Amino acid sequence: MTMNPTGQKHKQSQTAYAKACRVIPGGVNSPVRAFREVEMPPVFIQSAKGSRVYDIDGNEYIDYVGSWGPMILGHAHPAVVKAVQDAADRGASYGAPTEAETQLAQRITDAFVSIEKVRLVNSGTEAVMTAVRLARALAGRELIIKMIGCYHGHSDSMLVKAGSGVAELAAASSAGVPADLAAKTLALPYNDIDALKLAFAKYPGQIAAIIIEPVAANMGVIPPLPGYLKAIRKCCNVNKSVLIFDEVITGFRIAFGGAQQLYNIRADLTCLGKIVGGGLPCAAVGGPKKIMDLLAPLGPVYQAGTLSGNPLAVAAANTTLEILKDVSVYKTLEQRSAALEQGLSQTAQKAGVPITINRVGSIMSCFFTQKPVRNFDDVKNCDPEKFKRFFAQMLYQGIYLAPSAFEAMFISLAHSQKDIEKTIEAAYNAFLEIARDNDKKPRTSVRG
Repeated sequence: MTMNPTGQKHKQSQTAYAKACRVIPGGVNSPVRAFREVEMPPVFIQSAKGSRVYDIDGNEYIDYVGSWGPMILGHAHPAVVKAVQDAADRGASYGAPTEAETQLAQRITDAFVSIEKVRLVNSGTEAVMTAVRLARALAGRELIIKMIGCYHGHSDSMLVKAGSGVAELAAASSAGVPADLAAKTLALPYNDIDALKLAFAKYPGQIAAIIIEPVAANMGVIPPLPGYLKAIRKCCNVNKSVLIFDEVITGFRIAFGGAQQLYNIRADLTCLGKIVGGGLPCAAVGGPKKIMDLLAPLGPVYQAGTLSGNPLAVAAANTTLEILKDVSVYKTLEQRSAALEQGLSQTAQKAGVPITINRVGSIMSCFFTQKPVRNFDDVKNCDPEKFKRFFAQMLYQGIYLAPSAFEAMFISLAHSQKDIEKTIEAAYNAFLEIARDNDKKPRTSVRG
């Protein structure tokens, strides 16, 4: 019997969304939450615990969004909750230094060999803004290279789209971004070493920095091809440009020391977020002393934030990172993530639905295509209609995925083997529905 992913399951969410739209632009405080890409009203969440989220209609879901990455321990982990409650009892914010901030900074520098000093901020966007400003100050140059499909927050310099050709200056991808500022950024294809070399040849002595997600995770998960990150590191060394790794997603996620540990490579500046806040708003930028000491109050690069190093966020962060220090954590995450990947692949094949799965550690994406997915063009050539149907069927069966084909699935320590098995079973049902839909489509007759 064909499942109906619509109906009465989300009536209260629909009502709540209508109310929200009256007072919040688009009804949401971050665009992807609006479910526009999957063409349905968003689900309003009431609570979360462990591997589950619960909506205001009383529906329960196995959650693979994990607040877009931070909830690596699962939702409402008891130790994190207690740490935050204890911190709140002492006061929510002081606007003054605390020893807990130093402890968190020390944990970060211990985890990343490329980081000697850290500045805590409130979001990944802030971390990137600070890193780019530092890089330009250090290099005495203005041009920045970013990769098409990589997301680095919503600061003006990062909201750009590629020019008309390889190594062309970018144009703004958002209204309100000055064209002159967008033109300080070059947008190149991810995993393309030749495009990188061409850009340095075309703009010699002008490129301040390269910023990149070492594992792309904002166009779906796309790993770096062998040698790609080392080639970027070499280009930066030769041209005296700063290498910025945006590890907002990968930091403490794919390894305790992030992608730099996994791929044995060092960035000059590292941007961290999500997990580094333990589920609360906190992020960081870090690097060697000679760069970080350019920041005020020591140096000429200004950065400040009233809530930077907020006691509640720092308490959650310190507790989370203490738990993640145990090496068995990442072995467990790898086992469960590998089991989910294998199950999805096998059930799709059994149902006759072509997919490509990209996974690095506990982040992965399921692309509806038979071809390899190595850059943003490959992502755009995947089948969006199949993803919409897959998302709707999974939601109907109690599996909460990101409502966008350009996002990742996040596996947490709270996901049990039974959760994985239930997810694979639901996926098989969803794949069968997609296969049936394809069979119902009229076929064009071709005469020879």
